[in-house]
Amino acid sequence: MDILLAHGYFLYEDPHEQKIMRPYPPLGILYITSYLKSRGFDVQVFDSTFRSMREFEALLAQERPGVVGLYTNLMTKRHILAMIPICKAHGAIVILGGPEPPHYAQEYLEAGADLIVTGEGELTLEALLPHLARHGLRGLDAIEGIAFRDDTGDVVETAPRPFIADLSAHPWPDREAIDLPHYMQVWKTHHGQSSVSVIHARGCPYTCTWCSHSVYGNTHRRRTPQDAADELLWIKERYNPDLIWYADDVFTIHTRWFFQYAAELKQRGVRIPFECISRADRLNPEVIDTLADMGCYRLWNGSESGSQPVLDGMQRKVQVADVQHKTHLLQQAGIETGMFIMLGYEGETMADLEATVEHLKIANPDVFLTTVAYPIKGTSYYAEVESRILADQAWADRSDRDLTVAGRHSRRFYRFATRWMVSEVALNRARQKGGMSLPRRLKLEANRRIGRLGMRLTRSAREHQGQLVHAEPAAGG
Repeated sequence: MDILLAHGYFLYEDPHEQKIMRPYPPLGILYITSYLKSRGFDVQVFDSTFRSMREFEALLAQERPGVVGLYTNLMTKRHILAMIPICKAHGAIVILGGPEPPHYAQEYLEAGADLIVTGEGELTLEALLPHLARHGLRGLDAIEGIAFRDDTGDVVETAPRPFIADLSAHPWPDREAIDLPHYMQVWKTHHGQSSVSVIHARGCPYTCTWCSHSVYGNTHRRRTPQDAADELLWIKERYNPDLIWYADDVFTIHTRWFFQYAAELKQRGVRIPFECISRADRLNPEVIDTLADMGCYRLWNGSESGSQPVLDGMQRKVQVADVQHKTHLLQQAGIETGMFIMLGYEGETMADLEATVEHLKIANPDVFLTTVAYPIKGTSYYAEVESRILADQAWADRSDRDLTVAGRHSRRFYRFATRWMVSEVALNRARQKGGMSLPRRLKLEANRRIGRLGMRLTRSAREHQGQLVHAEPAAGG
């Protein structure tokens, strides 16, 4: 075996994920697997999703791989930090990839990793694996796209490796390397329908300040519509899923490509209901009608805020009124709409929160999800607030999701804000539709009032800083 590839998502060790039960395979690893196999490498995959840390250790003891590559993100960080010493105890060289390690290279290397891939993994591993087989960890300066520690302990980052130019020349992800039917069965059991994920493009050219471009940069590269449609046909014939999840950052980003892809699917007789993400400025009536014709049953729109000044501060490059208009057009075409709402972004005021509630009332999405802004290292948002970032846990015990910003409202404030927002919007929807039961209405009214009262009573910046007097500055961890 030339390399064992694994990730740190253990579904049955995460209570929150068990409530959701919407697992998808690690497509990034499966793309690397198929590419390396096409180049003659012997690759094995440990798919941790339905397995345990004990099984991972047993596999290492049995197979004794010389090299282990671990995909790492902020969600799986804690598990990865536990997997690294297991790998080292069985004599493996440990390579980390994914969006998280490049910006915390020193910390991950000090935690026992030997190398970090600082971009796409395929071409870098193709060059790196033969080097490790011949020279071990010596002479790594010649390999583009990695970070490592030199003999003095300093972190060395080599020149970035160019991105893969032709994604259609890349083999499809190696879904046969994992138990994909298990994923589908979990979906079927918990949601009544099976689902398979695909991705037809890499990267996003937009400039949202809080979004990480760590792996694919600000590029946008697409597979040909023909290649993408051929994969969907194969998935239909091989697995016959009930649903498709398009994992592209902005599915309808390129209108001409999108229409060609829709035509290619129709020519192949492929119509599988699907869910995707897009942006208001990448939607128009013709695109929306085509989405509906293709089988789109839900589209997620990163609305983020109903305040134009906040959106402009995020560099979202969308207009509030356009988001509302496109939401209505989607619904008229029979497509459910979902929105992501981000609270607590830099400079947000109570007036901005009120504007977001009004925006949700007007747009009236079928569902919306809220999160509180957190600074991801490597983003421009992180750079903007870096001097005020605080953490109340050691680096190894936290993720960037746990970071907070001095001068901002407390976490309690945003819990109350979310309670108020959800109740306010639900009550407005009920008034429009009518027919809400009295107990339901009274519960929402109570939650709305509790939320508003909690926001008023919860101290913001000074209380928050007082709670974190002994907190560790994030930049130091």
